[in-house]
Amino acid sequence: MPDVSQPWVVLKFGGTSVSSAANWQRIAGILRDRSAQGLRCVVVHSALSGITDRLEAVLSARGEAVQSTLDQIHSKHLALARELGVQPGAIFERFFQELVHNARSIPGNAPADDRIRARVMAAGELLSTALGCEYLNSVGLATVWVDVRGALKAERRLNASAKASLLNATCDFAPDPPMQEKWRRLNAVLITQGFIASDEDGETVLLGRGGSDTSSAYIAAKLAASRLEIWTDVPGMFSANPRDVPSARLLRSLHYDEAQEIASNGAKVLHPRCLLPVRQYRIPLHVYATQAPHLQGTIISASVADSAAQVKAIAIKKGITLVSMESPGMWHQVGFLADAFAIFKQHGLSVDLISTSETTVTVSLDPAANTLDAAALTRLTQSLNELCRVQIIGPCASLSLLGHNIRAILPELGEAFELFQDQKIYLVSQAANDLNFTFVIDESQGDRLVQQLHERLIQSIGSDDVLGPTWQQLFAAEQPPTTVIKPWWLTPSKRTELLAIAAREGAAFVYDTATLDAAAASLKTVKSVDRWAYAMKANWHADILRRFAGAGLMLECVSQGELQHTFATLPDIDPQEIIFTPNFAPRSEYEFGFQRGVRLTLDNLHPLKSWPELFKGRDVFVRVDPGFGRGHHQHVRTAGVHSKFGIPLFEMDEVAALAAAAGARVVGLHAHTGSGIFNIANWTETGAILSELARRFAHVRVVDLGGGLGVPEHAGQTAVDLAALDAGVRQLKRQFPDFQFWMEPGRYLVAQAGVLVTQVTQLKGKGDVQYVGVATGMNSLIRPALYASHHDIVNLTRCDEPLDQLVNVVGPICESADQLGQDRWLPKTVEGDVLLIATTGAYGRAMSSNYNMRPPACEVLL
Repeated sequence: MPDVSQPWVVLKFGGTSVSSAANWQRIAGILRDRSAQGLRCVVVHSALSGITDRLEAVLSARGEAVQSTLDQIHSKHLALARELGVQPGAIFERFFQELVHNARSIPGNAPADDRIRARVMAAGELLSTALGCEYLNSVGLATVWVDVRGALKAERRLNASAKASLLNATCDFAPDPPMQEKWRRLNAVLITQGFIASDEDGETVLLGRGGSDTSSAYIAAKLAASRLEIWTDVPGMFSANPRDVPSARLLRSLHYDEAQEIASNGAKVLHPRCLLPVRQYRIPLHVYATQAPHLQGTIISASVADSAAQVKAIAIKKGITLVSMESPGMWHQVGFLADAFAIFKQHGLSVDLISTSETTVTVSLDPAANTLDAAALTRLTQSLNELCRVQIIGPCASLSLLGHNIRAILPELGEAFELFQDQKIYLVSQAANDLNFTFVIDESQGDRLVQQLHERLIQSIGSDDVLGPTWQQLFAAEQPPTTVIKPWWLTPSKRTELLAIAAREGAAFVYDTATLDAAAASLKTVKSVDRWAYAMKANWHADILRRFAGAGLMLECVSQGELQHTFATLPDIDPQEIIFTPNFAPRSEYEFGFQRGVRLTLDNLHPLKSWPELFKGRDVFVRVDPGFGRGHHQHVRTAGVHSKFGIPLFEMDEVAALAAAAGARVVGLHAHTGSGIFNIANWTETGAILSELARRFAHVRVVDLGGGLGVPEHAGQTAVDLAALDAGVRQLKRQFPDFQFWMEPGRYLVAQAGVLVTQVTQLKGKGDVQYVGVATGMNSLIRPALYASHHDIVNLTRCDEPLDQLVNVVGPICESADQLGQDRWLPKTVEGDVLLIATTGAYGRAMSSNYNMRPPACEVLL
C-alpha cells in the first residue's frame, strides 16, 4: 500500500529544460533527490522548445506545407528520442496520429476553428511528456504517464466568449481528495502536461499565456502539495533581468505579493497567473535552474524574509501603448470614465495603468494582455473620438521599482529619481498595495535607466536574507575560460608595466596603441560610411593624432587651439582633412579657419548675419539641430531645445537665404545628437532628416551623421553593433544616393585604450561607509562628477583576490563631488596598492585641470 503520509511535490519544467538529453539527466537526478527526501513527485512539463511555433505554423499552412511542418515536428521528437536512447512508444504514436488527423481536417480555404486549434496546440505537451515518461522508466525511475485532461476541468465563466473558454480557460483548483487518492495509488513518479485541460464535454482546452506554470500551480493546489518547484533557465527571480544587467542580484526569498508584482511587471521567470493557487493554499513556490540544480534559487511563500521598506527589483515592460483622452467637459462630468472604459470593454481591451487630471485621462495598454495592431488602435480611436480628443503614444516602456512598503522610502529615492530629470515621463503610478512605483517613458530609454537605477538602488546593498549574489558571481565559475576576453590591462605583461608606471608617477593616464589601432580598424568595417573623422577633443595626445591620421581618418576640431595643435603635430596635413566646428567662438577663429583652408561648420545664424563678408565665395557645412538629443546624461546630449548646439530646423530657410546673400555655398549638413548612444536608429533617423533637408540646398553633397558611438561601461555590456550601423547607413544610401555619409566619433576610438592608474593614499571608515583615497581625483578625471559617468575600478595590485569590501573611491580634491566611484566592490585594500580606473582614454586628461594646485595625472603611451 502506498504511504498516505508521503507529501507531494510538483515539479514544472519548461520547454528548454526538456529539449536535451543533458537536461533530462539532470531531471532524473532531481527526481531521485526528491524521492530520497520522502517526497512523492509529479512532473509537469511543456512542449519541446520551438514546437509550439511549429504547431502554429501547421494551423496556418496549406497544401504540401502542412505535411512538411508535421514532418519537422516528428523529426525533432525522434531526434530527442535517439539522444535519450529510447523508442517513442505507443502513447507518442497515438498522439502524433491524432495531430495528423486534426491538421488534415482544417479546410483549405478557411482558418481552423477554435476547437481544432486547441487540439492541435495541445499536441506539443502530449508528445513531449510521452517521450519523457519513456526516458525516466529507462533510467530506473518507475514513472506513469497521466493525461492531465482527466484532472483539470475548465470552469464555466460568466460572460466569457466561446473563444476564451477554449483558448484561455481557467480551472477549479480546490484540494481534491479523490484525485489525491487515485494518483497516490499509482505509486510512481507521475508525468503530465502543462498548458492544457478539458471542459465539461471532454473537449481539449488551453490555459493561455503562462499555461504550464498555471497548470502546475493548479495541480499543486488540488494535491495539497508540500511545495511547487518551477524549473527554468535562470536560478530564481532576480532584482533585474540578468541577461541585460549582469549585476542583478538573486532574490532569495519573496512574499507571494512581491513575486506577483515582479512577475506582472515584466519578469518572465514565471507567469503571474500561477501565484493565485499557491498563495490561496499557502504552498511554497521554489524557482530553480535546470542547468544548475545546485544553486540556491528563490523561495516564494507567505513569510516575509525582511519586512523593512526596500526596493527589491527593477522591472521593465516594453511595447506599452498610451491612450490620452482630453475633454475640457470631463471636469465634474458624472460618468465620463464609465463611458470611456465601456468603449475599451467594447473593443476587448484591458487597461493597465491610469492617470487622471481635470481635463485629461491617460491609460496604458499592455501588449501581453491586448492585441495592439494598428487596425485595433484605429478602431479604438474612432470610437473614443465621439467622446473626447484622443492621442496614441508609443512605443513606451513601463519601468517599475518593486518592493515592500515603497511609500515609506520615497524620500530616500530622490537621488535615483534624478535620473528621470531629462526623460519624457508620460505617466507615474504608485500602486495601491504599496508594492511598486511605476514610470512610463519612451521605450528607447528603458534599458539604460534600468541599469542606472539598479546600480544606485540595489547593486550597493550588502548580502542579506533577500538579496543574494549577482548573476555574474553565480555563473563566473561556470564560464569556460575560452569565452572570457580579458581587457588589455589585465594581460600579465601590461599589468606589470602599469604597476611600475603607477609606482613611478603616483598617477598616470596610460594608452595602449594596439587598442587604439583596433578601434580605428573596426570603423573601416563599416563600408557604407564614406569618411570617418576623429573628434580630437576626446584626446589630443600628439601620438594619437598621428596614428589616426595615418590610418586615413580626418580630424575634427572645435577651437583655434585645436587647429594650431593639429598643424603643429601634422605640419604636412591637407587642410581639407580637417573639419572645424566652433561654437559661440569669436570672429577671429572663423577668420583663422578660413585662412588655413579647413572645412568650416556653422553652428549659428549669427556669423552669417553679422559677418557676411567672411563667407563670400566660401564653402561651409551647417550644423543642424534635428530636434532631439540622446545620451546617458543631460550634459552629453548635444541637440534639442535645451542644448546650445546646432541651428534648429525651423531656421533652415533663413540659413539658405543668408548663405545666398553672403555668397556662401552650403556643401554639407551635420548633426550630432549626443554621446554614449547604442541605438542605431539615432544615426539613421538623423541621416533621413538631414538628407530630406539637403534638398533645400543645391550644393550639398555630404551628410555628416556626427558621432556618439557608445562605449561599454560595465562588464558584460554589449558594444555598439557596427554591422547594424553599416546596414542602416547602407539603407540611407539607397534612399539618398546623391550624398556621401560621414561620421566623426571621438570617445569610441580612445576610451577603452586608456586607463588611469593611481596609488592608494589613505583609508577611512564612517560607520557602514568605507572610503579608499587615491593620489588623484577630479582634477584628472572629472567625468564622474560632471556626467555621473561610470568607470569600472579594480585593485590592480590584488586583482586575483576575492572582492569583499564595498567602498567609495575618492580623490584628494577639496570638493564633495571628488568621487571616482561609489559603492564599488574591491578586495581588502591597503595604502600603496594601485587602483586602475578603466575607459578613461577619452575626456580624461583632455578635461583635466590644476584645481587645488594639484597637477593632473601625466600621460604614457604603451
